Amino acid sequence: MKKTLLGAVLALVGMAGAAAADPAHGVWQTEVDDGAYAYVTLGACGGAVCGTISRTFDNTGEYQSPNLGRQIVIDMVPQGGGEYEGSVWRPSNDRIYIGRMNVSGNQLTLRGCVAGGLICARQTWVRIQ
Repeated sequence: MKKTLLGAVLALVGMAGAAAADPAHGVWQTEVDDGAYAYVTLGACGGAVCGTISRTFDNTGEYQSPNLGRQIVIDMVPQGGGEYEGSVWRPSNDRIYIGRMNVSGNQLTLRGCVAGGLICARQTWVRIQ
């Protein structure tokens, strides 16, 4: 009886952990920007989602960018329905923008905006892991 109860408790704890995982968490491939692209690892940072550049690639293959380990997705707070709001850093011009993110399955749309969100640039990322 004790083993059955313990097994049931462990199963519930495992399901709760899986349910708590944010759909944005994982490794995502960016679009090509200024001749290079990256893998960005998204994970929890407090109650938000943050993303760090974990690998970089150009037309010759993988290379050691000085941006490795830099945070590119900053404090994206879940708004519900796969929507997030926070900030995004663009390595090519070293600027931080108002960020909005939408996750739908294995696709992530990231927007960086200025002028209160009136002018935005957008990239679509695909999930690697």
